[in-house]
Amino acid sequence: MTGDILDAKQLAECAQRYVDLISSHDIDALCGLFAADAIQEDPVGHEPHIGIDAIREFFLVGFSADIKAELTGSPRCAGNAVAFPLSVTFGVGDSVMKLEAIDVFEFNDEGKIQTMKAYWGADNCSSL
Repeated sequence: MTGDILDAKQLAECAQRYVDLISSHDIDALCGLFAADAIQEDPVGHEPHIGIDAIREFFLVGFSADIKAELTGSPRCAGNAVAFPLSVTFGVGDSVMKLEAIDVFEFNDEGKIQTMKAYWGADNCSSL
């Protein structure tokens, strides 16, 4: 794909929709952003979640921790991909944690997320 399926505005809107759907815990709409055979690596270097069922389970675990997300900067678009900084908060026991990450989506010819990679490590997490 050469970027003809989704333009830069649509790629940026997908990043915003993604964080909105995480915060609203709308699992069906969130999973609808992904291709059926999508690969999600969150964080990069860990075992990837392959296929929509594995991705759905990953997000359901996050929803059980009352996960919320927001963009913390402008999405960067190139070709069939978008990279964007985001902040994620979630509960761990009696604590609230904040995670700063950069996510990268690559889209297929149908305009669905084919690959998702989240870049973050222990240094990007803090207690609130």
